[in-house]
Amino acid sequence: MSQPVDASRIPELQSVVALALEEARRRGATQAEADASLQKGLNATVRLGEVETVEYQRDRGLGITVYFGTRKGSASTGDLAPAAIRDTVAKACTIARYTAEDACAGLADPEHLATEFPDLELDFDWPIEPDEAVALAQRCEAAGREVDARLENSEGATVSTSRGVRVYGNSHGFLAGQSSSSHTLSCVLIAQAGDDMQRDYWYTTARDPRELEQAAKVGRVAGERAIARLGARRLPTQKAPVLFAPEVARGLVGHFVAAIRGGAQYRKSTFLLGAAGQQVFPAFVQMHERPFLRKGLASGAWDSEGVRTRDRELVRDGVVDGYLLGSYSARKLGLVTTGNAGGLHNLLVDPSAGAPDAAALMRQMRRGLLVTELMGQGVNGVTGDYSRGATGFWVEDGAIAFPVQEVTIAGNLKDMYRNVVAIGADLDLRGGIRMGSLLLEQMTIAGE
Repeated sequence: MSQPVDASRIPELQSVVALALEEARRRGATQAEADASLQKGLNATVRLGEVETVEYQRDRGLGITVYFGTRKGSASTGDLAPAAIRDTVAKACTIARYTAEDACAGLADPEHLATEFPDLELDFDWPIEPDEAVALAQRCEAAGREVDARLENSEGATVSTSRGVRVYGNSHGFLAGQSSSSHTLSCVLIAQAGDDMQRDYWYTTARDPRELEQAAKVGRVAGERAIARLGARRLPTQKAPVLFAPEVARGLVGHFVAAIRGGAQYRKSTFLLGAAGQQVFPAFVQMHERPFLRKGLASGAWDSEGVRTRDRELVRDGVVDGYLLGSYSARKLGLVTTGNAGGLHNLLVDPSAGAPDAAALMRQMRRGLLVTELMGQGVNGVTGDYSRGATGFWVEDGAIAFPVQEVTIAGNLKDMYRNVVAIGADLDLRGGIRMGSLLLEQMTIAGE
């Protein structure tokens, strides 16, 4: 029987990391850091009641970075045997000797490293067997197809479960590990009426499998969404308010997050260059980074450099409070790391006053476009120009009038952020950005 991938493997990986760091020291590196990980998972997909795929994944890896002064070299391996570890370190050391000096290179400063490691409840086993996963996916898809006779086709339902463990250490004496899990159930259904075919989806994801939505509900929502899109039409080109459903609204905030990353700032490749201290959103907009949420999908007590994370107000009264920095980007900007090497840790976006739900936001919009899905990659991170294909629903008199397809919504992210009218309380918790629907005053809608 294969070994589990959970917290019990942390000591094993700590030994791997410790060996890599000792080998780097022996070879003359002035600083070194190493990251070792194990991961396993199961995916099962069914389509029209039949098994499409059952896949197992098992991965392991070690990454080592060494510094000779300000020269840096990195190498990685999937073999965690001692001889392979030593060979990998040797390769990293060889690379470092041929790289250019970089005054900003190096480990995070010792005073910023995490010293407390609370249990954030990020790892939950789901001992589901392949036949059980297949049966669960079948129930999900069947419940969706039962919604309406026009749901004759399907792209399938999928059950995914994965667990992993990671240990990071560096030559400043930091050595810590964390195990985590992720479990997902999704369904994509196709509705057809004559020549009109429409697809839509739904999914649920959680650290703890007991917190997943019921399979039947996931299927029903996917089916209802697909049926609702039948009869979709184009719109005449116009300017109108646009309401983003929660699952797509987080993408707009994601572009903001990317724009204030340290790398984008020091490279001067962002439409929000020098935005710290500037009013980017209306005064009612508040965004909070909360790394210590129990079972949070982006929770963590330390970042990928071992730097301690902290609660932080990222946007206060519409004003950007600072950037998202790792040690390197912080040095390039003459600032201090914010513990964001490797990414953001749970961004919470507050609802507007009165905590409006989706129905209230449609009534507030009165007439405009509700966007439920976006397509294409038409976002320029340097200029902020935004143009993406969209589907959704046209709203008249505060209620859905008909489904919409084959339109493009366009604007500039700077203007879009300034023109946020309201944010809903219909929170979507299925990601690292937690927020509700978002209403914009106006965008260009290109159609017929």
